[in-house]
Amino acid sequence: MRQGQLRHRVRTVAKDRKGLLMNRSDVDARSVAVIGMACRLPGASGTDELWALLRDGVDATSETPPERYDVDALHSVAPGPGGIASRRAGYVGQVADFDAEFFGMSANEAVELDPQQRLLLMTAWEALEDAGRRPDLLAGTRTGVFVGNARADYLELALRQGPEAATASQLNNFRSLLPARLSHFFDFRGPSIVVDTACSSSLVAVHQAVQSLRAGESPLALAAGVNITLRPDEGLVMTQADAMAADGRSKFGDAHADGHAPSDAVAVVVLKRLADALADGDRIRAVIQGSAVGNDGRTSDTVLNPSLTGQLEVLRWAYEDAGVNPADVDYVEAHGSGSPALDPLELGALGRVLGEGRPADRPLLVGSVKTNIGHAEAAGGLAGLIKTVLCLEHGQIPASLHLDTPNPQVAWDELPLVVPGKLLDLPELDRPAVAGVCGQGSSALNAHVVIRQADPAWSASAPPGRAKPYVLALSARSAAALEALARSYADHLGPDGAGTAYALRDICFSAATRRQHHEHRLAVIGSTHAEIAAALTGSPGLGGRPLSAVAERYRRGEDVDWGKVFGRSGRFVPLPHYPWQTKRYWPGEEHAQDGGDLASWVLREHARTGFDDGSTLTEIGIDSLAKLRIVVELTKRSSQDVDPEEFGRLRTVGELRRWTRSLEAAAR
Repeated sequence: MRQGQLRHRVRTVAKDRKGLLMNRSDVDARSVAVIGMACRLPGASGTDELWALLRDGVDATSETPPERYDVDALHSVAPGPGGIASRRAGYVGQVADFDAEFFGMSANEAVELDPQQRLLLMTAWEALEDAGRRPDLLAGTRTGVFVGNARADYLELALRQGPEAATASQLNNFRSLLPARLSHFFDFRGPSIVVDTACSSSLVAVHQAVQSLRAGESPLALAAGVNITLRPDEGLVMTQADAMAADGRSKFGDAHADGHAPSDAVAVVVLKRLADALADGDRIRAVIQGSAVGNDGRTSDTVLNPSLTGQLEVLRWAYEDAGVNPADVDYVEAHGSGSPALDPLELGALGRVLGEGRPADRPLLVGSVKTNIGHAEAAGGLAGLIKTVLCLEHGQIPASLHLDTPNPQVAWDELPLVVPGKLLDLPELDRPAVAGVCGQGSSALNAHVVIRQADPAWSASAPPGRAKPYVLALSARSAAALEALARSYADHLGPDGAGTAYALRDICFSAATRRQHHEHRLAVIGSTHAEIAAALTGSPGLGGRPLSAVAERYRRGEDVDWGKVFGRSGRFVPLPHYPWQTKRYWPGEEHAQDGGDLASWVLREHARTGFDDGSTLTEIGIDSLAKLRIVVELTKRSSQDVDPEEFGRLRTVGELRRWTRSLEAAAR
C-alpha cells in the first residue's frame, strides 16, 4: 500500500437524507469497522491466497470433480431436458475435510453434519483469529451471526436415499442451523439469522449486521456466506432457462457473455462499531460507511426480470446512508455475473448514479471477482466484499478477466466507466479511497455496501525500542497441532516470513493476549525474530535457552497476567492461523478402516474426547440421542437384537467393552 496517498486529515462533507451536512465525525459515529476476514474460495484457502490469485489474474475455475456429480452423464453441447450446459465451475477443494476433535464432535456426528456447517465453523474461527477476538472471551456476549445461504444439498442428497435416511440426525442440517451452529459452539447470545435473498444473500447479511451494530443490539457481528454445490439440479434449471455459461466462466461486460458460472464459497467477516474498534485497539482493515437494500417491487414486468429503477434507488440510498458523494467513489465491485441481459443494466445504473458530476480524468473502475472464481450465488456478495477490502488495503484494482470484446449494448463512450484489463493503482488523492459492492438476487432484492480505506494512523507502528527478550506463547488442542503451529510461527518469523514486517513485541503481545489458550502449550523466549524462530525449531544454542518463570507457568497450564508481563498495551498484528488437523468425513466412507471389535468401532465413531476404561460414556459425548443411534447401528453390524434398555444402563467405557464382547460372542 502506498502510505503517502493516504496521509490525510481532510474533513469529508456530504448531505444526509434531510439535506443537512454531515462531517467526518458524524459519519464515523455510524460507521462499522471490518476487523477480521477469512475465506475458502476456488484456488484460495485464505485472504492472502485470494489476493495473489486476483493480482496475478488467475482463472480458478475447473472441471467438475466426480465426487460432486457425474458431469459426463449430464453434459451436452446442445442440452435438452436433463442436460447441463457446462462441464466447469468454481470448486473449493477438500470439502469433506474437518477437524472434528477441535470442535468436540465424534466421527459419526461429523459424517452426518452438512459440510457447509463444518467449513463455516473453521472459517469463522479463522476470521475471529484474524480479528484478534478470543472466542472464550466472547462466550455469553450478544455477538450476532448473519449467514447468507440458499442451499441444503447435503440434506437433500440424504433424503433422496429413501425413507430410512430420514433420521433424527438430519434435523441438524436444516438451513436455520447454519448460524445457530456458530452461535451454539461459540456461545453467542445475539441474533442468529440465515438470510436467503438468492444471489444477494450474503451482502444482505452484511447490511443486517451493520444495522444490528448501529442499533446497539450486537457489540460484535459475524456476517457470512456459504455455498457448496453438491447437486447438479440448479445447473439443470439454469440450462433450461438458457442462463448457464457454456464454458463455465463469467465474462462480465463481454459481448460473448452467456450467463451463470456457478462457484463454491465460504466467507466470513467480523464487524464492530468503528468507535469500539478504535477504543479496543483492533486492526481495522476497512470501514463500512453505509449500506442499503431494496426490492424492485413492480418496477419490472415479472419477479425474475431485473429493474433499472430498483438498482438506481438502492445505489442512491446506499450513498445517502454513507454520507458519500457518488462521484467520489473510486471502485465498484459489481454483481458482475456475466449475464448478457444483466450486465448492461448494472453498468448503466452505475454510470448514471456514480457518473454524475465525476471528473473526466477519473473514470469509475468496475470489476467482478466472479471472472476469477465463478458466481458463488448466496455467498457471492461476501466474496466480492473481501476482494474489495483487499483492493483498498493494497491500493490496487486487479484485472477483470474474460473481457475481450466489450458488450455493444453498453454505452461505453458515454458512461465514465473502465473495466480494468490489467492491475491498476488506485488514484492518488487527498482522502481515503472509497468503494462500493453490489449484490443482486433473483428474488429482486438488490443490495449495496459502501466501504472506505482505513486511516493508516490507526495501525501506525510504535517506534522500535532497544532489543529485549519477549515470551512467545503458543497453544493448540492437540500435540500434533501444536507442533504444526510452531512450524508456522518459525516460518512467519524467518527471513522471508511476513512477521518480519512487525515488531517482535507486537507479535508476542498479540499471541499472548489476542489468541485463545488451549491445553497443549509451548513458550519460547528471544530478543529478535531470528532467535524466536530458532527456538521454535530447536536450533543448537538457542532452542535450549532457559525459560523464564512466566514461560514455565504458561507451559504448566497456569493463568498468566499478560498485562504485567508486557506492561503497556501493544498493537495487534497478523499471526499464523490455527493449523487444523483434518480428516475426511463422508457418508459411506466412515467404516473404511473399521477393524477391531465392536467397542472400538463405537468409540471411534461416537466418542468426542479421549478416554480410558473408567471414563463415563456421558463424559465422552455419548448421550441419550447417540445411544439410540448406536443401538440401530449395532443391530445391523452384529445381526443381533440389541435391547435399548440394556444398552442404556451402560455407564463406563469398561462396561461398554465387556457388554459388546458378549454381543459378539452371541453372534458367533
